[in-house]
Amino acid sequence: MIAIARFHVPAGQAAQFRPQLERALEVFSEREGFTSGDFGQNLDEPELWSLVTHWLNVGSYRRALSSTAVKMEVVPLLATAIDEPGAYSRDL
Repeated sequence: MIAIARFHVPAGQAAQFRPQLERALEVFSEREGFTSGDFGQNLDEPELWSLVTHWLNVGSYRRALSSTAVKMEVVPLLATAIDEPGAYSRDL
């Protein structure tokens, strides 16, 4: 499965935001079922950022979200994401 979170980050906060995304990927990478992840800044609208993670299955993703480390370090970041569906299936 693929999890995508998009963020609106004012230009003046981009330098502080990037390390938060890097740390989120570090924390996620320690969870079972995480296969890869990346983040990026939109080329046309630089105030838009995305965090994309890949998981073996939806259960792995949900278990990761319920872990203490993720709750402490990643969930606060995810709470600032644009409110939209972000879980996608790769099995079509």
